[in-house]
Amino acid sequence: MLNQRWRLRLFWVVEMTIVLSLFAGYSSAQLNGFNIKGDIGSKAGTQAPEGMYVGAPFYWYDTSRINNRSGSQVNPGGSFDMFLGGPLFSWVTPYKFFGANYAVTVAVPIANTALEAPIFGENPSPGLSDMYLQPISLGWHFPRADVTASYGLFIPTGRYTAGANDNTGLGMWGNELNIGSTVYFDEEKKWHAATNAAFEFHSDKKNTTAHVGDLLTLEGGLGRDFLKGGVTVGAAYYAQWKLTDDTFSSKLPSLLVRGKNSVAALGPELTLPIAFKKTLYGFYTFRYQWEVAANTTTQGRGMNMMVVFPLKPIKLP
Repeated sequence: MLNQRWRLRLFWVVEMTIVLSLFAGYSSAQLNGFNIKGDIGSKAGTQAPEGMYVGAPFYWYDTSRINNRSGSQVNPGGSFDMFLGGPLFSWVTPYKFFGANYAVTVAVPIANTALEAPIFGENPSPGLSDMYLQPISLGWHFPRADVTASYGLFIPTGRYTAGANDNTGLGMWGNELNIGSTVYFDEEKKWHAATNAAFEFHSDKKNTTAHVGDLLTLEGGLGRDFLKGGVTVGAAYYAQWKLTDDTFSSKLPSLLVRGKNSVAALGPELTLPIAFKKTLYGFYTFRYQWEVAANTTTQGRGMNMMVVFPLKPIKLP
């Protein structure tokens, strides 16, 4: 029973970090989309058990390099630091559709800036970024695998003016379709690997004809559970490609590089329980990744942290 309970709650850490990936803010691309890369890992295709949850994610990205189409650095200097965080709420309901649990999520992110394109500039004061609503999320649980499918809507609530250097939003509506799976290699579900595929498309940017091309992002990893599922250690990856060309506007600043972008990254992940006197209050997840093979975009490093709490603490036997 203890093993099962710990594992079910660990599933939720994955679900909440998937939500963070749907936050508005930063995504390395020639014109950027909403996806926060690297926020899901070795259980990227698993939905939480039934219940209500709150989360507090934090994302930090640092870079001093802009690459051209061949992966060579083109900027003579400069750097960029971006952070993103904020509250989110999710409810995994007992209602079933096609054998899957139905869930809904709302996220309200705060950011210091939005990296609209691979250029370096001043970091403004923090402000509300673009909100995220996930009205449809389905999760299936099988003996040796989990499967998820969801739709999310990005709402342009962050401040945005074309060409400004203090934007905290991207000035556009966004849609994202996700499908993922976690596969378990043993009956006790200690070893697991996962991949989530996210397809993202957008409206024109506010008061311009600029349009961000469609994006495909793969995220996942390989991990192992310890202490009856209470601790997870693994390696997480991501890879992103621009599928269609961007459309530019004279209101946007000129870019050092143009063309469809691609980037990949790899790094460690760790999940730990937050428990006291046989009561489980939540989980903490840490992930740090280094980017490689970046073309027509920035190349840097990112850190994702997440603390998630069930609204009702869980008593452990």
